[in-house]
Amino acid sequence: MALLLLFISAFAAATLLPLQSEAVLVTLFVQAQHSPYLLILVATVGNVLGSCVNWYLGIKIEQFKDKKWFPVSRQQMEKAEKVYQKYGFWSLFLSWMPIIGDPLTLIAGLMKENFARFLFIVIIAKGGRYIVLYLMYLGLFDF
Repeated sequence: MALLLLFISAFAAATLLPLQSEAVLVTLFVQAQHSPYLLILVATVGNVLGSCVNWYLGIKIEQFKDKKWFPVSRQQMEKAEKVYQKYGFWSLFLSWMPIIGDPLTLIAGLMKENFARFLFIVIIAKGGRYIVLYLMYLGLFDF
């Protein structure tokens, strides 16, 4: 049950919902009922899959951009596109960051980023964040 909760929290946190998965992961580290490597894997898979949903939404979002109910203006979309064009797929290495990371994965879809490259970079970024979190928990990595 704990692994399912971790997966769901990591998945939801990677969508545009304002959620976090780190607290669930650290709690499970503390409880020590599961291998930390398994916990990191489950959190990474959930978080990456949530980012894949964002990428897919980005691919499909363009067909709705001229609708009155669409929540983002044409100007905002153009600005986001220019930023992504400026930094390109390299910006996906920031997909682990709060606030900006999830929209980046959506914009990558909007910009028709190659899915294999998207997936590769997002796995590194999201998995790397959880590994650093574990190292911080162990006291081996400190800011």
